[in-house]
Amino acid sequence: MEKTCKRCLQTFVVDSLELNLSQKMNIPVTHSCPDCRFKLRNVWRNEMNLYSGVKCGLCDKSIISMYNPKHGYVIYCNSCYESDSWDKKSYFVNYDENRPFFDQFQELFKKTPKASLYISKASGINLNSDYVNYAGGIKNCYFIFNGGPAEDSMYSRGVVFSKDSSDSYFGMNVDRCYECVNIFNSSGVFWGINVNNCLDSMFLMDCSGLTNCFGCVNLRMKSYCWFNEQLSRSEYEERLKTVQGSYTKMQAEYLKFQEFALKFPNRENHNLKVQNCRGDYLMECKNVVNSFEIASSENVMFAFSAKKLKDSLGVVGFGFNSESLFDCAAVGYSSNVIGSVIVENSQNILNSFSLYGCSDCIGCASLKNGKFCILNKEYREEEYNKIKEKIIQELKEKELYGYMIPSEISPFGYNESIVMDNAPLNETEVLAFGCRWEEDLQKTEGKETIKTEDIPDNIEEVNESFLKEICVCFDCKRNYKLTSQEFSFYKKMKLPIPRKCFYCRHKDRLQKRGPYKFWDRDCAKCGKSISTNYDLNRPEIVYCESCYQKEVY
Repeated sequence: MEKTCKRCLQTFVVDSLELNLSQKMNIPVTHSCPDCRFKLRNVWRNEMNLYSGVKCGLCDKSIISMYNPKHGYVIYCNSCYESDSWDKKSYFVNYDENRPFFDQFQELFKKTPKASLYISKASGINLNSDYVNYAGGIKNCYFIFNGGPAEDSMYSRGVVFSKDSSDSYFGMNVDRCYECVNIFNSSGVFWGINVNNCLDSMFLMDCSGLTNCFGCVNLRMKSYCWFNEQLSRSEYEERLKTVQGSYTKMQAEYLKFQEFALKFPNRENHNLKVQNCRGDYLMECKNVVNSFEIASSENVMFAFSAKKLKDSLGVVGFGFNSESLFDCAAVGYSSNVIGSVIVENSQNILNSFSLYGCSDCIGCASLKNGKFCILNKEYREEEYNKIKEKIIQELKEKELYGYMIPSEISPFGYNESIVMDNAPLNETEVLAFGCRWEEDLQKTEGKETIKTEDIPDNIEEVNESFLKEICVCFDCKRNYKLTSQEFSFYKKMKLPIPRKCFYCRHKDRLQKRGPYKFWDRDCAKCGKSISTNYDLNRPEIVYCESCYQKEVY
């Protein structure tokens, strides 16, 4: 079925899987294209823009928050938010059928207290880790997002079971790793892309089972290789000594590695153990379509960065044993949830925010163990069902049923949220799209005490006095400082001090991951039509799965 998006006016196709999922949940066929809906979901999820100078509205403790304090929300520290020190059901709005439903929800949303950060209860408690968000089971960590459990780790997103690692994007079971993208079951890997079961190696791409290798591409089960050349152990160790710890030499090797990698074929995608799927970074999935970073899921469309989903469409983050989710963000261990954000252990939820252990709730916010609640007010089941029908009828008439809560209610600006990672727009474009642009992102500029060119080249030349210095990002000019934990990590791993701030390093990792988009192109070997996130203008050689397997294995 071909349709025209009412927001961007682009044509798009609604296929049979999407029709089946919509019918199963009794949701009208969409009038918005996947790209627009992706943006409207993601604008509700701010992971990495954190704010200091916030006081808990209950205990008055200084806290870190994902909410900009200038907007006046009541913010509780997570301990107070989860406690019984306040009555969550005392915040409610009496439903008025003569007023628009989302006007009433916005009234409730503005006055209900909010948790300063989102910490998933299912993953465990966080210890000594104040600067993390959308993360659980975290110990001694700093700037960990959409991840966990993790210990002694920093500056990473989407990494599960991480220990003593830093600066990575999307991975599992990593130890002593640095600057990696899509890495699994590996230890001591620095600057790795699409790496599995590797040990003590640097600059790897699409490698598996390597030990003590440097600058290698498409290798399997090798040791002591340097840019795919086999060396003796002593030769390898001598070469490594000449570059370790030096920023200048590491940068030169990285540029050489980038050119070297272009000589080798790339797989059309990075999927593993999938059946009838279209997307990338999919693992153990069946019938998962137009999705990205998804694991152990079935019958799913337009999902991003989620696990263990079934029969769901338009999901961002979390998942975990959930089914029948529709246009949701950060929903897990739940079923039959539509257009909602931060929902856990709940079922039969419509257009709600921050619910735990709830069932049959509509338009609720910051609620725990609620049942038959509308705008946080509890009703008898019969009355609840009558009001429910009125609300659904209104939303269907306005073509709002089955969609995320309107973006104008979101507490986050477009450029605060993770949508900026995957669908970046400038301020003019954001405002034209109908979302808010946040002018006051918390950052410091112009306070540097040391110039980039004055940072010592080799980590061996740096002592703890450097912790007093304020650096300036080579790319964006944002100021940043090293934490003592970060300094110790670089010293131990013999890594040079980075010349970019975390946000620019994160942006570089996204470039290595590739965009959340798919193009049809031909295999460079056999000419077969393939679906890939390598667009036609990129310089990489791209093979279909069959040709790649024949050449590499």
